[in-house]
Amino acid sequence: MYKLFKTVLHFLLKIIYRIEIEGLENYHKAGDRVLIVCNHTSFLDPLLLGVFLPDRITFAIDTQISQRWWLKPFLSLSHVFPMDPTHPLSLKGLIHHLQKDTKTVIFPEGRISVTGTLMKIYDGTGMVADKSEARVLPVRIDGAQYTPFSKLKNIVRLRWFPKITIQILPSQFIHSNPKFTGKKRRKHSGHILSDLMTEMMFTTSRYQKTIFSALLDARSIHGGDHIVAEDLERKPLSYNKLITQTIVLGELLKDITETGEHVGVMLPNTCKTLVTVLGLQLHGRIPAMMNFSTGSTGMKSACRTAQVKIILTSRRFIEIAKLEQDAASLSQQVRLVYLEDLAQSLTFSAKIKGLVLSKTTRFWYDRQAISSESPAVVLFTSGSEGEPKGVVLSYNNILANQQQIQARINFNPLDVVLNFLPMFHSFGFTVGAMLPVLNGMKTFFYPSPLHYAIIPEIAYEISATIMFGTNTFLAAYAKKAHPYDFFSLRYVVAGAEKLQESTRQTWADKFGIRILEGYGATETAPVASVNTPQEHKVGTVGRLLPAIDYKLEPIPGIETGGQLHVQGPNILEGHLLPGNPGVLVPPESRYGKGWYDTGDIVDVDEEGYVSIKGRSKRFAKISGEMVSLTAVEQLASSIWPEAQHAVITRPDPKKGEQLVLLTTQKDATSQYIAQNAEGVASISLPRKLLIVDKIPVLGSGKTDYFAAAELVEQSPNGK
Repeated sequence: MYKLFKTVLHFLLKIIYRIEIEGLENYHKAGDRVLIVCNHTSFLDPLLLGVFLPDRITFAIDTQISQRWWLKPFLSLSHVFPMDPTHPLSLKGLIHHLQKDTKTVIFPEGRISVTGTLMKIYDGTGMVADKSEARVLPVRIDGAQYTPFSKLKNIVRLRWFPKITIQILPSQFIHSNPKFTGKKRRKHSGHILSDLMTEMMFTTSRYQKTIFSALLDARSIHGGDHIVAEDLERKPLSYNKLITQTIVLGELLKDITETGEHVGVMLPNTCKTLVTVLGLQLHGRIPAMMNFSTGSTGMKSACRTAQVKIILTSRRFIEIAKLEQDAASLSQQVRLVYLEDLAQSLTFSAKIKGLVLSKTTRFWYDRQAISSESPAVVLFTSGSEGEPKGVVLSYNNILANQQQIQARINFNPLDVVLNFLPMFHSFGFTVGAMLPVLNGMKTFFYPSPLHYAIIPEIAYEISATIMFGTNTFLAAYAKKAHPYDFFSLRYVVAGAEKLQESTRQTWADKFGIRILEGYGATETAPVASVNTPQEHKVGTVGRLLPAIDYKLEPIPGIETGGQLHVQGPNILEGHLLPGNPGVLVPPESRYGKGWYDTGDIVDVDEEGYVSIKGRSKRFAKISGEMVSLTAVEQLASSIWPEAQHAVITRPDPKKGEQLVLLTTQKDATSQYIAQNAEGVASISLPRKLLIVDKIPVLGSGKTDYFAAAELVEQSPNGK
């Protein structure tokens, strides 16, 4: 009777949900003593595992849930180990049960997800695996969260029969550090299990696709009428409109460009820019995002490096941004194509063709066979260390980074992202634009991060729930904002530069918001590590994301930590270098091919939290000792939190180098710093000060140290 019941359910579920099960060989290889850990998406989960996993497995389920009448018939397919989560003896009993060589399923979250992603992972499950010496078999269920049997009503678009996949990963043991005992051992084993689960969520994500293919998938999941983008023109874009406009513009761009060509994009943060980028990618063209804040000299250098022949721009944008001289200079080297002219050439038949193609995209797009390993975009470094380099990111790089982020932080279709970071900035491109659009969130494009009084008002007006920024911008918004302007924000993530303690405290005190500090680079697409609501440590930039390996290169004079090298699916395809235009140079460091040397000096603690000490080029060697310029800037910020500061070095005939502090603090003196720097070595104190009206910044919000050095050169004596 049992076998017949299971066979019938297997047949029905297979038809209804088109269920695919992957990795069954990993189940068979796991052995006899196995703890099966699974994400908890819906009430269907126990039924799915009971029917599609071989053998009559055991379920460790909350006592109260196991008594529900409607669940009992399905639980009869398996053995049930009732657990009382309030009783510690339940865990001991489960350990003894596993030691009898059984296969037992447990949901480490302890409840059905109400976010659509992983929730809190209980330490107890990790301890059970550790003490029972059972192999841990990770299983991911995907698709059941979109059924009415989930707890995501009014959050995602539910439907009765979505496709469901069950993916089984290779098993492994959890061995906590032998020096840990008691609560510390329990916490450590839970920490290992939590990492295993997040690695599972990333590994089973299907990021090997193009951005346009991911856009089509998002439309299937969230519906064609779901709004995903808006800007100051207040003409919201649904998935259907976005895809149609992308196809129409893509057809026009296809006629004036070639497959594989780097095409410059000099446009502000708007929906039109998003459509332009997608339109280029649609037919295998590679958008090269022009950083117009660098002026014509920087952009011309970028065009030479990436061999850009055409730049797409807008007459209205050039006029508003007062870029007429830059445009005239650029036109001497490249061809400027204006979107207004393309719009005038658009015929009625082209619009109809675009509409038809938007309804049949899956039929014709997949035939183009654009590889997910192909270049998706060229972004340019700020040039703070010389001429800008081109950073080539593939579709895999960008989509992998999104999935890495989502394995740690939950987002949902109710979220509204306020994106004021320009799309020529890696944070603005990948996280501010592509992440929300490809995952059912709405992104609101604002053209400039420098409007300090307006952006808080926009956040209030659109009820933004997510905002990404730099310390410089976040500090400026905090000064201008009303305490209620950011009432709706769930996440504020800071990156690109060190988050100052004064900024963190102001946001906590004035708005009741905890800023999540992260770290990355254009070359890491861009996020490498980030603090999350579940894993947060003040003063760090969080833990490295899933699937990122790292090594610390020892640096003479640095006692703890070292220079960070990283490897992973989000690491760039390669650089385009000014000295070798158009030639892709794959990443490679002293640790081998595929490794990227970040140039940052970091320390990683025993829990995996990363602390940034500074860039290797942002260290001075004074009297034979290494001094972090970032640490000196933080010292100045702690003394004058309301001011802005930058530290550069100048040659010193006696000590090798000397520190020069640029500050906006009008009454600053070296003596006052020394008086308020208790416990700080004298070599870490700036010898000279230069008081300025403002610290120069790049368009990304980072300090412009080249410009800062020029200010010091103009006033060599300082104060």
